[in-house]
Amino acid sequence: MTLAYRFHRASLHYEGLTLHTASSGAVPGLDALYLALGPESTPEAVAEVRLNCAYLNGYDPEDLVAEAQAFAAVLDWTKAPAALRAVVADSAARAPVRALFDCALWDLEARRAGVPLAHLIAGKPVPLARGSNQTLFLSSDEDLVARADAYVARGFRDLKVRFGPEFGADLRRLTLLRDRFGPDLTLAIDANGSWSVDDAAGRLAALGPLALKYVEQPIPPGDWPALIRLAKAAPMPLMLDESMADDDDVTRTIEGFEAAGRKLWAHLKLIKTGGITPALQAVRRLEAAGVPFMIGQMNEGGLATAAAAHLALATTPVAAELYGADGLTDDPAPGLIYEDGRITVPAAPGLGLTFDKRRAPRMMEN
Repeated sequence: MTLAYRFHRASLHYEGLTLHTASSGAVPGLDALYLALGPESTPEAVAEVRLNCAYLNGYDPEDLVAEAQAFAAVLDWTKAPAALRAVVADSAARAPVRALFDCALWDLEARRAGVPLAHLIAGKPVPLARGSNQTLFLSSDEDLVARADAYVARGFRDLKVRFGPEFGADLRRLTLLRDRFGPDLTLAIDANGSWSVDDAAGRLAALGPLALKYVEQPIPPGDWPALIRLAKAAPMPLMLDESMADDDDVTRTIEGFEAAGRKLWAHLKLIKTGGITPALQAVRRLEAAGVPFMIGQMNEGGLATAAAAHLALATTPVAAELYGADGLTDDPAPGLIYEDGRITVPAAPGLGLTFDKRRAPRMMEN
């Protein structure tokens, strides 16, 4: 039987929060594309990918939509989900498009098996809740402290602070948080590759007294010898994000791990790897090499967040960044629970969320 498919699209918004990083600038909301599989009235599976990430990958949202539509039209929808995932993984489609199809097919297989996706990935039952960090975006000191206070009050004691163009101001803000919450608060920063190689070593040393868990992507991707040198001399690990785009980057991280004093870590995101299938392959390689890794995401809606969460639940990341759906006011697939510093996914088959198509108007069907 040929599986039916449809695309939906929605704009998602946070209550009282503007996303603002060194690489993205201010982002008012999320542009999300959904792939629904099965009957229109009650789809068997649905997955999501965020489209407005050109600052990360350079892809125009409309180009990604057109590519997804064209890709769906040439797939053999009579094949089993696992077989289709192999086709998707081997295709030339861009990573966000592959991620959309791959996650929908994982959701489909887990729903048909009647188990949460994390159980299918792990091959056994696993807990459906785990800790997650929260991110503090570029803002005024007053807003920074107010949001940090709110996160800590909800049990989130693992915070990542986005750094911008003014290192001195960022260092002052970070020190403010450390002084306010003390040594029990886990702090990390993300420079989004905005530092020069010449500046990075001194800045990493200046951050040493603040006892950070890691510094994420201090310099732009591409200069692996510089990343290894910086990590070896740094007082904390370096978490690679923009540098982790494909299998070759996983290989370079593994090869440079020992030379970097075991302080070169990897941040895996489904939107960059092309879905759960290649991310899981990367996880297995990193685990075998003893390289610590984080499962994370962009700011994304519930279904994309749930896909990353299930992968994190099924594996052994040193950290998880799964805050993406926290605070969304108009998500077509609500249901993730954020409390006590943790994210909990529903104990239901697949991704565990119900998709409300009324919040995401249909675009195209086969």
